[in-house]
Amino acid sequence: MAAAPLKVCIVGSGNWGSAVAKIIGNNIKKLQKFSSTVKMWVFEETVNGRKLTDIINNNHENVKYLPGHKLPENVVAVPNLSEAMQDVDLLVFVIPHQFIHRICDEITGQVPKDALGITLIKGIDEGPEGLKLISDIMQEKMDIDISVLMGANIANEVAAEKFCETTISKLLQTPNFRIAVVDDADTVELCARGAGFCDGLRCGDNSKAAVIRLGLMEMIAFARIFCKGRVSTATFLEICGVANPMLTCHGGRNRRVAEAFTRTGKTTEELEEMLKGQKLQGPQTSAEVYRILKQKGLLDKFPLFTAVYQICYEGRPIQEMWSCLQSHPEHV
Repeated sequence: MAAAPLKVCIVGSGNWGSAVAKIIGNNIKKLQKFSSTVKMWVFEETVNGRKLTDIINNNHENVKYLPGHKLPENVVAVPNLSEAMQDVDLLVFVIPHQFIHRICDEITGQVPKDALGITLIKGIDEGPEGLKLISDIMQEKMDIDISVLMGANIANEVAAEKFCETTISKLLQTPNFRIAVVDDADTVELCARGAGFCDGLRCGDNSKAAVIRLGLMEMIAFARIFCKGRVSTATFLEICGVANPMLTCHGGRNRRVAEAFTRTGKTTEELEEMLKGQKLQGPQTSAEVYRILKQKGLLDKFPLFTAVYQICYEGRPIQEMWSCLQSHPEHV
């Protein structure tokens, strides 16, 4: 007897979640092992007097978070999280990392034990003993296997089918969204680091290149200290590694807001409004990394990470970033 088709649910429907829904919805039409319908959990909102789920299900477009891109008709928006979890075989998590505890707590006990999960969530969490990976939190709370997908991917470009790559499954691969598989999942999840102060200061390409290189060096050092087991240098040559800081320093929401932060003097909370409902990941991640490093007495070994936190939260002048780079351990 043939196995029952696998049911897929996407948990999250923002900019990135909707782009992923477009890929999965189209791929599933060609893959007989999957059920033809993809459920997408949507946090219900009212847009121009209509429920967002109604707009998605009738107009097949997420007009708030991914306007201008049609979603496949087999992607069905579901506002009730428990309903979305029903009989699911594969869960794809695409939500801001600050909501992961609440979402996992809400669905714990409702996820089938033999279900599998993939997280596309960037960021880390601060546990009682220091660093906690998002995938570890999910695995512990839901007691299912979790894979990690991470890459230098801006959602609008993925939705527009511009060529890009990512690191980890047939469900997500297309000719323009190329996937590589690595075993080093911990390192993959830590490879998400961004900076945009250089553009705000109009410091030039040489300085920006130095920031990217030193940021990558700190990223590698951080992974080597805090990741479980062996960290492969080859992982940093994957799209989740060197390409991620290159992309986030040249495009994406964190770079745009960091530039505006430098030029306007507004707080990150005020500037987040320019994202029209999307959430910033960079500042909160910098705070979590800072607390972890401080707990371990390692702030002096990560001057760039430390400076980003202090600029965001302690009022440190942005211009002082150059002094921390000039005295960086890499240069001493």
